Amino acid sequence: MKTILLGNAGSGKSTLSRKLIARQPAARLSLDEVAFQDGSERRCLQESIADVKRFIAEHESWIIEGCYADIIEPILADCEELIFLNPGVDVCVANCRARPWEPEKFSSQEEQDENLSNLIEWVTAYESRSDEYGLRWHRELYDSFTKEKRELNHLHDYESV
Repeated sequence: MKTILLGNAGSGKSTLSRKLIARQPAARLSLDEVAFQDGSERRCLQESIADVKRFIAEHESWIIEGCYADIIEPILADCEELIFLNPGVDVCVANCRARPWEPEKFSSQEEQDENLSNLIEWVTAYESRSDEYGLRWHRELYDSFTKEKRELNHLHDYESV
């Protein structure tokens, strides 16, 4: 398995990656791990891409998940399957509100809760954004991908993966 899960924050990428790995073991990389340094500052793009390429070289089977089209685009050729999770902004917002504490990102549940309104504002702008996090660039990556691909638009579609 060499799969990329692409989609908005809250679209279910992490949940789906855990489900796929439970069925077929693979290494997993969340692009959040390579995209940022010291909290909210983006790392140099080339450094992030180099880290992902190193991860790919070190693992025979893998899942990479994230919303960073600028990191995903240069590694698409290494991917066998692209899954675009696009359930709509309302579903993503609801998932963000229900998200359990993520200790790899926040030092406490309280810190995560303090960031929730910023996250929801960011997620809500998905369809109008033209940056690497937005629907426009995600759609371009998906449409241009020539290998196996699936777009999941409803949560019940996730069950068939």
